[in-house]
Formats: sequence, C-alpha cells, structure tokens
Amino acid sequence: MLNYIFLGIVQGITEFLPISSSGHLVLIQRLLGVGGEELGLTLILHLGSILAVVIFFFQDILAALRDTRTLWLIFIATLITGVVGFFARGFFEALFTAYSLVALALIVNGIILIFAQRFINSQRKIIGVKDAIIAGLAQAIAIIPGISRSGLTISALLFRKVERQTSFKFSFIILIPAIAGATILQIKRISFSLQGNLFNLAAGFIASLISGLFALWLLKLILERTKLHYFGYYCILLGMINLLFFR
Repeated sequence: MLNYIFLGIVQGITEFLPISSSGHLVLIQRLLGVGGEELGLTLILHLGSILAVVIFFFQDILAALRDTRTLWLIFIATLITGVVGFFARGFFEALFTAYSLVALALIVNGIILIFAQRFINSQRKIIGVKDAIIAGLAQAIAIIPGISRSGLTISALLFRKVERQTSFKFSFIILIPAIAGATILQIKRISFSLQGNLFNLAAGFIASLISGLFALWLLKLILERTKLHYFGYYCILLGMINLLFFR
C-alpha cells in the first residue's frame, strides 16, 4: 500500500507542477515494480487529481458554466485534444514503455519551460479561439510521457501573450473534460485494475487528491513570483539522469 500512496503523492504533485506526471510515474513504476496495467493505475491516480482541480477551481468552474463563450472555448480545446488523442492513441501508449524516449521528452519539456519564462510577464487576459485551439493541441501532445500537460499548455498560452494567471486557470479547466474522456476510453483497464486491488488504489487516489491540492497552490504561487524556469532546469537534469540510467 505504501508504494501506491507514494505513487499517489508523485501523481498529485507532478500532474500540476510542470514536470510531467506520466513521465515520473512511468520511471518510478519501473523502479518500484508496481502496476502491470500502467495506464489503468495512472488513470485511477488521475481521478484523484481531477477532484483536486474541481475543488481548487470550483468558483472558476461555476463562472465558466454560466458563460457561453468560455464553454465554447473549452469545447474547442477539448475537441482538438480528443481528436488527436483518439487517432494517435496507439502511438502514445507505446511510449509508456520507451524509457529512453521518456527521458528525452523530459529534457524537451525543460527547454520549453525555460523558453516560456521569457513570456511570463504577458498581459493579455482574454482567451480567444486561436488560443483554445493551440491549448488543445498542446494538451494532446502532452499525452506523451515526459511532456508536462500543465507545463505545455501554460507555456503555449504564454507564447500567445496570455497573462500567466489566466493561462493557469484555463490550462486546468480544460483538463477536466480531457481526463473524463480518457477515463471513459480506458474504463476496461480501470475495471481490471480494481480487481483485488481496491484498498491500494483508494490509498493512491486519496494521496493524489491531497498532494494535488498542495501542488496547485504551489504552482499558483510560483507563477505569481515568475519562477517557471526553475522547473525547466529540474526536468533537464532528471531527463539526463534517467537517459543514462535507462540506456
């Protein structure tokens, strides 16, 4: 059970900090020897994270539900993510066991974050259709383990000169339908993972929820202090270490 709690903590923190939850989970699961059904386990932990998003952004979600324009933008981003994710699903799944590629993706993720730091003081607060399309594409690409979903979507919006807190909120609001869709597609794997493993997965789920709330608060604080590039250096270092370890 301790392994699952540890994985839940890793999921909660790395899902929201821009350092790639899937990249960390793939590497750590191999080290711990946990989870023959990696995607099923990962999605269970993601459900804890998604609940953290709903709690943390509850007021923003309510506001979005009352705003037709915001709902339209969320739909666009989700549609783009869903279409790309569905047709490239086989390719993305194969990468979950390509450990050297995960390490390389972490390095790429780090470079993107360091470059995004140059746009951290952008001031535009209105999300447009083009922004939603690009955020949706970024979210789809971030299915690749080692590429951070939050890091890539926030960076993509920063590149579009969107203000950092606006980028932060939109990045996580579009996460909700994306994870819901991924869960539906992988429901058979989740059902398989639940067999004889309920208490361990419940412990991981709770750990993911609590650590996710902490990570969201921390990322919000770090964006306010414009220190996004620190995560980039971390990803590059971790990727290089793992590239050597898994070669």
